[in-house]
Amino acid sequence: MADPVAEKSAFLRMYMSNHPDTLVGYAKYYGKVTEPIKSAEMTAIDTKSMTLNCTMKNGGQIQVRVDIDPPLKDYNDVKPRLLEMKALSQEGLGMIKSPHITNFQFPEVTASIGFITVYVATVLYLRFAPAESPSVWWVPAQLARSYPYVPGVVSFLFYGTTTTHILESLYTFSLCRKHRTPFTATLAYVGSTMVYGYSIWSDLRKRIQTARIDSVMKVE
Repeated sequence: MADPVAEKSAFLRMYMSNHPDTLVGYAKYYGKVTEPIKSAEMTAIDTKSMTLNCTMKNGGQIQVRVDIDPPLKDYNDVKPRLLEMKALSQEGLGMIKSPHITNFQFPEVTASIGFITVYVATVLYLRFAPAESPSVWWVPAQLARSYPYVPGVVSFLFYGTTTTHILESLYTFSLCRKHRTPFTATLAYVGSTMVYGYSIWSDLRKRIQTARIDSVMKVE
């Protein structure tokens, strides 16, 4: 199957020839080139990588391969990804500041959010239902835990999910700290990640990506 980006690489190379500073940033940040670069030219691009031909200030030339990770899904993914890569390279090289996330936004309610809500509630219900309570509210949990292996499975799910969500919450905290999120919004993001995990921090990353692209588009 033909690579959808490589098929249109001639146009992309021509377009990027008008943005040499961006290509130099790619070479320095992603290609780890430390020597002074005079100019850079894109010679190839596909869904997984781009190749840059760099002219150095000392007159020499080097070829740099820049991996695109994760790979581009299709041609429509090229522009937003290259813009995000440009912003990331400029941040990494100290040319611009990382985008500022000023408030908390709960992601759009989807089937995955609904599933996680039910899953977490069920695990907590089964894990902490009192064994001796006469209340009918706890009867289903008591009945379920009377079956062999169910208590062990519930404990495994509880501790596994808790550990995973704690690690994800630490990652969310690192994102909030990097992007100068206010204390209350950070607290909301970290607390929500403890419950919903991936759904929260992945949506936060999308907000950051959008903010990066917007900042680059304003300059463009």
